[in-house]
Amino acid sequence: MSQPAPMITRDGRFAYEAAGDAGAIPLIFLHGIGGAARAWRQQLATFGNRFHAIAWDMPGYGGSAPLASVSIAALADALQHFIERIGATSPILVGHSIGGMIVQKCLVQSPKFARAVVLAQTSPAFGKADGDWQKSFIAARLGPLDRGETMKSLAPSLVKELVGENPDPKGMELARECMESVPEASYRAMMLALIGFDQRSTLKDISIPALLLSGSKDNNAPAPMMAKMATYIPAADYVELPGVGHLANLERPNAFDKALGSFVDAIAAIHG
Repeated sequence: MSQPAPMITRDGRFAYEAAGDAGAIPLIFLHGIGGAARAWRQQLATFGNRFHAIAWDMPGYGGSAPLASVSIAALADALQHFIERIGATSPILVGHSIGGMIVQKCLVQSPKFARAVVLAQTSPAFGKADGDWQKSFIAARLGPLDRGETMKSLAPSLVKELVGENPDPKGMELARECMESVPEASYRAMMLALIGFDQRSTLKDISIPALLLSGSKDNNAPAPMMAKMATYIPAADYVELPGVGHLANLERPNAFDKALGSFVDAIAAIHG
């Protein structure tokens, strides 16, 4: 697979990778806490022939400058700034995990900001800061770093815990590479940004077409929860990928691309 050239916005704030004609419908991919723009390279190759396919590095990842204070709302603002900087009008947004939370927050701030959204393996809420589950989730992920582990030493076990049955070996190699290259400060800040996230009451206000994509073996964004989430969004389609864990586009890239392609090609046909 040819590697897209890393790009940076003129103001130096955001790094990204892109493929395809800049005049085509923008299709923007947003990675999760352990990801990076390069986690979407197969998707850029798959969709760059008919969309302007773009993958950003979240603030604090890759070549993107970190935010002074990290929250889902601040990340949503950053995403809107990024999209304005690259001139991507009325994009289709594909948000994975925390990327999907950022998309949900963006739609609250600007309901018609995108022409369609894909919420991939994400959740409408993380819950209260004082919840036992939330505390144990954060402790399990940040505790090893507190005890002297590094992102590089943790990457193999972190990725293994996230995936489902028979994941693609090349995809797993890329997942580990992305995870081990996340700056520890960014990983910590993103984990803490999850606390208190809750957009359940605004799902009904999502007024654009949406695809909710889950994996049957995903423990972070369980499929039954995502299926229920889809029932609250007026124009939502729901697709569950069997045997897939939390990293669908890397575990089963062809199945992910097929599900995504059916949705985005239908959107493109409507908009011409």
